[in-house]
Amino acid sequence: MSSSLAHRSILVTGANRGIGNALVEEALNRGAAHVYAGTRRPWEHPDDRVTPLWIDVTDTDQIRAAVDRVPSLDILINNAGVALYDALSDREAIEQQLAVNLFGALDMTRACLPLLVRSGGAVVNVLSIAALAAVPLIPGYSLSKAAAFSMTQSLRAMLAAQGVSIHAVLTGPTDTEMSRGLDLPKASPQSVAQAILDGVTLGEEEIFPDVMSRSVAEHWGTGLTKQLERQNAGLVEAAS
Repeated sequence: MSSSLAHRSILVTGANRGIGNALVEEALNRGAAHVYAGTRRPWEHPDDRVTPLWIDVTDTDQIRAAVDRVPSLDILINNAGVALYDALSDREAIEQQLAVNLFGALDMTRACLPLLVRSGGAVVNVLSIAALAAVPLIPGYSLSKAAAFSMTQSLRAMLAAQGVSIHAVLTGPTDTEMSRGLDLPKASPQSVAQAILDGVTLGEEEIFPDVMSRSVAEHWGTGLTKQLERQNAGLVEAAS
């Protein structure tokens, strides 16, 4: 990916607020040719390079209809997410978070895959450091993000031969509606969006976009988790 996004097309889910909205603006600032902004409710943008798409990522029909409106795509950013404060006692709450944070990202990726194979593009899954160590205040969110991280690792190995790169964004606390209830220092959505697009440009498989998450990054590439991922990815190559 070039550091310039000129002539590139990007689709961002959860684009009307928080990190998603910041990603739309940052992509435009970097010269993106077209930004498809997925939202669950009507939304407009003054820049004519932005096409709003009505997407509830839990609805496969909506996903299919939205992707049908995208003629070409270079980067899919699965950013839509939900975090509920629960105590693992409400199965419905757990299933809701899995539906958005795990299956929503998977269904979006599957729908966009033909376009991304054609362009040699990238999938960016906006996850959380809660995928690595659960935050007990939001355990359902944590387990959904852990599952989404495992999915991301699997997709990376499975799609490598098709030329599609897969990136995991492991964010720390960010100043969005989702994390307002956490009494912690938070990064701005704008700085996180900048770091995400920088990481994609640099080809970073895991992107640590803020001060807290970067404390994990120092030894990540040589750590046990990454070594095991590479070892297991070799099984895909051996079987093909």
